[in-house]
Amino acid sequence: MAVGKEIRGKIKSVENTKKITKAMEMVAASKMRKAQERMRAARPYADKIRNITAHLAEANPEYKSPYMRDVAKGGPAAKAVGFIVVTTDKGLCGGLNTNVLRVVTNKMKEVQAAGNAIQAVAIGNKGLGFLNRIGGNVISHATQLGDAPQLEKLIGPVKVMLDAFVAGKLDAVYLCFTKFINTMKQEPMVEPLLPLAPQRLEQTAAEKKQYGWDYIYEPDAPTVIDDLLTRYIEALVYQAVAENMASEQSARMVAMKAATDNAGTLIGELKLIYNKTRQAAITKELSEIVSGAAAISG
Repeated sequence: MAVGKEIRGKIKSVENTKKITKAMEMVAASKMRKAQERMRAARPYADKIRNITAHLAEANPEYKSPYMRDVAKGGPAAKAVGFIVVTTDKGLCGGLNTNVLRVVTNKMKEVQAAGNAIQAVAIGNKGLGFLNRIGGNVISHATQLGDAPQLEKLIGPVKVMLDAFVAGKLDAVYLCFTKFINTMKQEPMVEPLLPLAPQRLEQTAAEKKQYGWDYIYEPDAPTVIDDLLTRYIEALVYQAVAENMASEQSARMVAMKAATDNAGTLIGELKLIYNKTRQAAITKELSEIVSGAAAISG
Protein backbone atom coordinates (compact mmCIF):
# COMPACT_ATOMS: atom_id res chain seq x y z
CA MET A 1 0.00 0.00 0.00
CA ALA A 2 2.31 2.70 -1.30
CA VAL A 3 -0.50 5.24 -1.32
CA GLY A 4 -1.41 4.48 2.28
CA LYS A 5 2.22 4.85 3.36
CA GLU A 6 2.44 8.23 1.65
CA ILE A 7 -0.72 9.45 3.40
CA ARG A 8 0.58 8.23 6.79
CA GLY A 9 3.75 10.25 6.17
CA LYS A 10 1.70 13.38 5.43
CA ILE A 11 -0.38 12.86 8.60
CA LYS A 12 2.80 12.54 10.68
CA SER A 13 4.26 15.68 9.11
CA VAL A 14 1.11 17.74 9.76
CA GLU A 15 0.95 16.45 13.35
CA ASN A 16 4.51 17.65 13.94
CA THR A 17 3.64 21.04 12.46
CA LYS A 18 0.57 21.22 14.70
CA LYS A 19 2.73 20.65 17.79
CA ILE A 20 5.00 23.53 16.76
CA THR A 21 2.17 25.97 16.05
CA LYS A 22 0.46 25.05 19.33
CA ALA A 23 3.67 25.72 21.26
CA MET A 24 4.13 29.06 19.45
CA GLU A 25 0.53 29.99 20.25
CA MET A 26 1.10 29.39 23.98
CA VAL A 27 4.39 31.34 23.95
CA ALA A 28 2.74 34.26 22.14
CA ALA A 29 -0.13 34.27 24.65
CA SER A 30 2.34 34.54 27.52
CA LYS A 31 4.33 37.32 25.81
CA MET A 32 1.12 39.12 24.85
CA ARG A 33 0.12 39.63 28.49
CA LYS A 34 3.56 41.03 29.35
CA ALA A 35 3.52 43.29 26.28
CA GLN A 36 0.10 44.65 27.20
CA GLU A 37 1.25 45.39 30.74
CA ARG A 38 4.34 47.16 29.38
CA MET A 39 2.19 49.18 26.97
CA ARG A 40 -0.20 50.29 29.73
CA ALA A 41 2.69 51.09 32.09
CA ALA A 42 4.13 53.55 29.53
CA ARG A 43 0.95 55.62 29.27
CA PRO A 44 1.13 57.47 32.64
CA TYR A 45 4.66 58.73 31.86
CA ALA A 46 3.58 60.11 28.49
CA ASP A 47 0.53 61.80 30.05
CA LYS A 48 2.59 63.32 32.87
CA ILE A 49 5.31 64.74 30.65
CA ARG A 50 2.64 66.15 28.34
CA ASN A 51 1.02 67.93 31.29
CA ILE A 52 4.33 69.34 32.54
CA THR A 53 5.27 70.56 29.06
CA ALA A 54 1.85 72.17 28.60
CA HIS A 55 2.14 73.99 31.95
CA LEU A 56 5.60 75.35 31.16
CA ALA A 57 4.68 76.33 27.60
CA GLU A 58 1.58 78.20 28.79
CA ALA A 59 3.56 79.99 31.47
CA ASN A 60 5.94 81.23 28.77
CA PRO A 61 3.70 81.89 25.72
CA GLU A 62 6.16 84.25 23.98
CA TYR A 63 8.49 81.34 23.12
CA LYS A 64 7.58 79.13 20.15
CA SER A 65 9.44 75.81 20.06
CA PRO A 66 10.82 74.67 16.68
CA TYR A 67 8.95 71.39 17.28
CA MET A 68 5.69 73.35 17.02
CA ARG A 69 6.47 75.54 14.03
CA ASP A 70 3.76 75.94 11.41
CA VAL A 71 5.24 75.35 7.95
CA ALA A 72 2.00 76.30 6.20
CA LYS A 73 1.98 79.86 7.57
CA GLY A 74 4.76 81.75 5.94
CA GLY A 75 7.26 78.93 6.28
CA PRO A 76 9.77 77.75 3.70
CA ALA A 77 8.74 75.81 0.62
CA ALA A 78 8.10 72.10 1.08
CA LYS A 79 11.29 70.04 0.97
CA ALA A 80 10.92 66.60 2.49
CA VAL A 81 8.72 64.56 4.81
CA GLY A 82 9.97 62.02 7.35
CA PHE A 83 8.44 58.68 8.25
CA ILE A 84 9.18 56.66 11.39
CA VAL A 85 8.03 53.16 10.40
CA VAL A 86 7.53 50.72 13.28
CA THR A 87 7.25 47.03 12.36
CA THR A 88 8.24 43.69 13.86
CA ASP A 89 11.60 41.92 13.74
CA LYS A 90 10.01 38.50 13.19
CA GLY A 91 7.25 37.12 11.00
CA LEU A 92 4.47 34.58 11.57
CA CYS A 93 2.10 37.27 12.85
CA GLY A 94 -0.55 37.22 10.15
CA GLY A 95 -1.07 40.38 8.09
CA LEU A 96 0.17 42.75 10.80
CA ASN A 97 3.19 44.12 8.91
CA THR A 98 1.49 43.91 5.52
CA ASN A 99 -1.41 46.09 6.70
CA VAL A 100 0.72 48.87 8.20
CA LEU A 101 3.17 48.87 5.26
CA ARG A 102 0.26 49.15 2.83
CA VAL A 103 -0.99 52.26 4.66
CA VAL A 104 2.56 53.67 4.75
CA THR A 105 2.95 53.08 1.00
CA ASN A 106 -0.29 54.94 0.25
CA LYS A 107 0.78 57.89 2.41
CA MET A 108 4.22 57.98 0.78
CA LYS A 109 2.59 58.07 -2.67
CA GLU A 110 0.50 61.07 -1.55
CA VAL A 111 3.61 62.86 -0.28
CA GLN A 112 5.55 62.13 -3.49
CA ALA A 113 2.59 63.23 -5.62
CA ALA A 114 2.76 66.60 -3.83
CA GLY A 115 6.39 66.95 -4.93
CA ASN A 116 8.03 66.16 -1.60
CA ALA A 117 11.02 63.91 -1.01
CA ILE A 118 10.88 61.17 1.63
CA GLN A 119 13.23 60.22 4.44
CA ALA A 120 12.54 57.22 6.65
CA VAL A 121 13.59 55.74 9.98
CA ALA A 122 12.95 51.98 10.20
CA ILE A 123 12.26 50.37 13.56
CA GLY A 124 12.07 46.61 13.03
CA ASN A 125 13.57 44.22 10.45
CA LYS A 126 10.40 43.87 8.36
CA GLY A 127 10.05 47.61 7.79
CA LEU A 128 13.76 48.00 7.05
CA GLY A 129 13.65 45.22 4.46
CA PHE A 130 10.53 46.69 2.85
CA LEU A 131 11.97 50.22 2.61
CA ASN A 132 15.19 48.88 1.10
CA ARG A 133 13.23 46.86 -1.48
CA ILE A 134 11.24 49.89 -2.67
CA GLY A 135 14.36 52.06 -2.74
CA GLY A 136 13.37 54.26 0.22
CA ASN A 137 15.83 56.75 1.69
CA VAL A 138 16.49 55.12 5.10
CA ILE A 139 18.57 57.55 7.16
CA SER A 140 18.70 55.39 10.31
CA HIS A 141 17.23 52.22 11.74
CA ALA A 142 16.85 50.15 14.90
CA THR A 143 16.38 46.38 14.80
CA GLN A 144 16.54 43.37 17.12
CA LEU A 145 14.71 45.17 19.94
CA GLY A 146 13.76 41.90 21.63
CA ASP A 147 10.56 41.32 23.57
CA ALA A 148 10.97 44.47 25.72
CA PRO A 149 11.76 47.75 23.89
CA GLN A 150 14.63 49.75 25.40
CA LEU A 151 14.38 53.53 25.09
CA GLU A 152 18.16 53.93 24.66
CA LYS A 153 17.98 51.84 21.45
CA LEU A 154 15.30 54.14 20.04
CA ILE A 155 16.76 57.53 21.00
CA GLY A 156 19.59 57.47 18.43
CA PRO A 157 17.52 56.77 15.28
CA VAL A 158 14.73 59.10 16.41
CA LYS A 159 17.19 61.93 17.19
CA VAL A 160 18.41 61.86 13.58
CA MET A 161 14.86 62.63 12.44
CA LEU A 162 14.29 65.28 15.15
CA ASP A 163 17.54 67.09 14.30
CA ALA A 164 16.59 67.12 10.61
CA PHE A 165 13.20 68.65 11.47
CA VAL A 166 14.69 71.31 13.76
CA ALA A 167 17.27 72.17 11.07
CA GLY A 168 14.44 72.77 8.59
CA LYS A 169 15.30 69.83 6.35
CA LEU A 170 11.90 68.21 7.02
CA ASP A 171 8.50 69.87 6.93
CA ALA A 172 6.69 67.09 8.79
CA VAL A 173 7.30 63.74 10.44
CA TYR A 174 4.78 60.88 10.53
CA LEU A 175 4.77 58.04 13.03
CA CYS A 176 3.61 54.73 11.51
CA PHE A 177 2.77 51.75 13.72
CA THR A 178 0.04 49.25 14.58
CA LYS A 179 -2.22 50.35 17.41
CA PHE A 180 -3.42 47.71 19.86
CA ILE A 181 -7.22 47.78 20.17
CA ASN A 182 -7.84 44.33 21.66
CA THR A 183 -6.63 40.77 21.23
CA MET A 184 -8.59 40.27 18.01
CA LYS A 185 -8.17 43.75 16.50
CA GLN A 186 -5.08 45.79 15.69
CA GLU A 187 -5.29 48.96 13.62
CA PRO A 188 -2.52 50.34 11.35
CA MET A 189 -1.89 54.02 12.09
CA VAL A 190 -0.07 56.87 10.32
CA GLU A 191 -0.12 59.76 12.79
CA PRO A 192 1.48 63.21 12.38
CA LEU A 193 4.28 63.46 14.96
CA LEU A 194 5.93 66.76 14.00
CA PRO A 195 5.18 69.59 14.06
CA LEU A 196 3.47 69.01 17.39
CA ALA A 197 -0.15 70.07 17.15
CA PRO A 198 -1.21 72.56 19.84
CA GLN A 199 -4.18 70.28 20.55
CA ARG A 200 -1.77 67.63 21.85
CA LEU A 201 -0.62 69.99 24.60
CA GLU A 202 -3.95 71.57 25.47
CA GLN A 203 -4.78 71.52 29.16
CA THR A 204 -8.12 70.80 30.72
CA ALA A 205 -9.86 73.41 32.86
CA ALA A 206 -8.92 71.46 36.01
CA GLU A 207 -5.23 71.40 35.00
CA LYS A 208 -5.23 75.12 34.28
CA LYS A 209 -6.78 75.82 37.66
CA GLN A 210 -4.34 73.53 39.46
CA TYR A 211 -1.21 74.97 37.82
CA GLY A 212 -1.79 78.70 37.68
CA TRP A 213 1.60 79.90 38.90
CA ASP A 214 4.71 81.18 37.12
CA TYR A 215 7.95 79.23 36.73
CA ILE A 216 11.61 80.09 37.11
CA TYR A 217 13.57 78.55 34.22
CA GLU A 218 17.16 77.41 34.60
CA PRO A 219 19.11 78.05 32.43
CA ASP A 220 16.35 79.57 30.27
CA ALA A 221 12.84 78.86 28.98
CA PRO A 222 13.78 77.68 25.44
CA THR A 223 16.26 75.10 26.75
CA VAL A 224 13.86 73.67 29.32
CA ILE A 225 10.83 73.57 27.03
CA ASP A 226 12.76 72.10 24.07
CA ASP A 227 14.30 69.37 26.25
CA LEU A 228 10.90 68.49 27.67
CA LEU A 229 9.36 68.39 24.20
CA THR A 230 12.18 66.09 23.06
CA ARG A 231 11.44 63.73 25.98
CA TYR A 232 7.75 63.91 25.12
CA ILE A 233 8.36 62.99 21.46
CA GLU A 234 10.60 60.11 22.55
CA ALA A 235 7.81 58.95 24.87
CA LEU A 236 5.36 59.00 21.94
CA VAL A 237 7.72 56.86 19.84
CA TYR A 238 8.31 54.45 22.73
CA GLN A 239 4.55 54.16 23.26
CA ALA A 240 4.10 53.39 19.54
CA VAL A 241 6.75 50.64 19.73
CA ALA A 242 5.11 49.19 22.87
CA GLU A 243 1.70 49.23 21.14
CA ASN A 244 3.22 47.54 18.08
CA MET A 245 4.79 44.79 20.20
CA ALA A 246 1.49 44.10 21.98
CA SER A 247 -0.20 43.95 18.57
CA GLU A 248 2.53 41.62 17.29
CA GLN A 249 2.08 39.05 20.06
CA SER A 250 -1.72 39.20 19.77
CA ALA A 251 -1.59 38.76 15.99
CA ARG A 252 0.94 35.90 16.32
CA MET A 253 -1.23 34.14 18.92
CA VAL A 254 -4.30 34.40 16.66
CA ALA A 255 -2.32 33.31 13.58
CA MET A 256 -0.81 30.30 15.36
CA LYS A 257 -4.22 29.30 16.75
CA ALA A 258 -5.66 29.43 13.23
CA ALA A 259 -2.71 27.38 11.95
CA THR A 260 -3.23 24.80 14.72
CA ASP A 261 -6.95 24.56 13.94
CA ASN A 262 -6.25 24.21 10.21
CA ALA A 263 -3.70 21.48 10.91
CA GLY A 264 -6.29 19.60 12.95
CA THR A 265 -8.80 19.88 10.12
CA LEU A 266 -6.23 18.70 7.58
CA ILE A 267 -5.28 15.72 9.77
CA GLY A 268 -8.94 14.71 9.96
CA GLU A 269 -9.29 14.93 6.18
CA LEU A 270 -6.11 12.92 5.59
CA LYS A 271 -7.21 10.23 8.04
CA LEU A 272 -10.54 9.98 6.25
CA ILE A 273 -8.76 9.61 2.90
CA TYR A 274 -6.39 7.03 4.41
CA ASN A 275 -9.27 4.99 5.84
CA LYS A 276 -11.15 5.09 2.52
CA THR A 277 -8.01 4.04 0.63
CA ARG A 278 -7.32 1.24 3.09
CA GLN A 279 -10.93 0.05 2.94
CA ALA A 280 -10.86 0.07 -0.87
CA ALA A 281 -7.65 -1.98 -0.87
CA ILE A 282 -9.12 -4.52 1.57
CA THR A 283 -12.31 -4.77 -0.49
CA LYS A 284 -10.26 -5.32 -3.64
CA GLU A 285 -8.23 -8.09 -1.98
CA LEU A 286 -11.41 -9.81 -0.73
CA SER A 287 -12.93 -9.60 -4.19
CA GLU A 288 -9.82 -11.18 -5.71
CA ILE A 289 -9.87 -13.99 -3.11
CA VAL A 290 -13.58 -14.68 -3.69
CA SER A 291 -13.08 -14.61 -7.47
CA GLY A 292 -10.14 -17.00 -7.19
CA ALA A 293 -12.06 -19.39 -4.91
CA ALA A 294 -15.01 -19.33 -7.31
CA ALA A 295 -12.74 -20.11 -10.26
CA ILE A 296 -11.14 -23.07 -8.46
CA SER A 297 -14.45 -24.53 -7.28
CA GLY A 298 -15.89 -24.11 -10.75
